[in-house]
Amino acid sequence: MLVNWHDPDHIYLVCGKTDMRKGIDGLAMVIAENYGLELYNNSLFLFCGGRNDRFKGLFWDGEGFIMLYKRFENGHLSWPRNSNEAKELSAQQLDWLLQGLNPLPIRKIQAVRPGSFYLNFKNKLATGLK
Repeated sequence: MLVNWHDPDHIYLVCGKTDMRKGIDGLAMVIAENYGLELYNNSLFLFCGGRNDRFKGLFWDGEGFIMLYKRFENGHLSWPRNSNEAKELSAQQLDWLLQGLNPLPIRKIQAVRPGSFYLNFKNKLATGLK
């Protein structure tokens, strides 16, 4: 059976490292216990272990779970390792992931707190605009 990666209504990337020895039941328990997401609503869940050249997917097809396993022979994934959460991906982000790009790019520009520009400007005025 060939899988169209864009068929599921929801695509979730489980950030961080997952024990890749887990099977269908173990991965389903990870989702149910840690993230509170619905397993049976046409969702694809993606997991990666310590190696970035392979990942597993868990998908409910209406009759049972399908576990997908993909290994890249030439390259690796850019898998977010910084948190233990599940992020929903768009079809474009999934394509980026499968091309080895980071689907969740890191923001280079920090959000500004309201009023912080004014406070910094006021402080510079008080110190003589240095």
